[in-house]
Amino acid sequence: MKNARLFRRDRDAPMRRFADVQDLRTAQGQILGESDWVTVTQDMIDRFAEATGDDQWIHVDRERAKASPFGTTIAHGFLTLSLIPRMLYGVYSVGKIGASLNYGCNKVRFTQPVPSGSRVRGSIKLLSVEDMARGVRVTTEATVRLEASERPACIAELVAVLLPV
Repeated sequence: MKNARLFRRDRDAPMRRFADVQDLRTAQGQILGESDWVTVTQDMIDRFAEATGDDQWIHVDRERAKASPFGTTIAHGFLTLSLIPRMLYGVYSVGKIGASLNYGCNKVRFTQPVPSGSRVRGSIKLLSVEDMARGVRVTTEATVRLEASERPACIAELVAVLLPV
């Protein structure tokens, strides 16, 4: 994935690099790796609320959220979901690809809230690589976990289309 250089890597875990789509096919069914930690800040939550118009108090009203069951504001589920491409770009790359396009999600579940200030990271599993008329359709499963929690915050099956150079 060409945009990997847009995100700074904070740890020494190697990125999985595939020479091309054929090489990627050999990893079907494998966990490709874990992303770097991403801190979900209140500023991120506020900017996401502004961008989407979802300014529910549980996300943006710090004082009111103190009395909530979570004791603080929580990230939007779709904010957590939107962090997954950032995680993917840090886990693996595929050579000889001209473009990587989001195709959609087959399944998304938000299984635990993400409190403001939490750190999350994603584990990426390659489910399938399927030929299309132009390029291939790649399906991955991303499991996003909070630091110090075994229970996932989000599990998403994502689909991308990779177009050759």
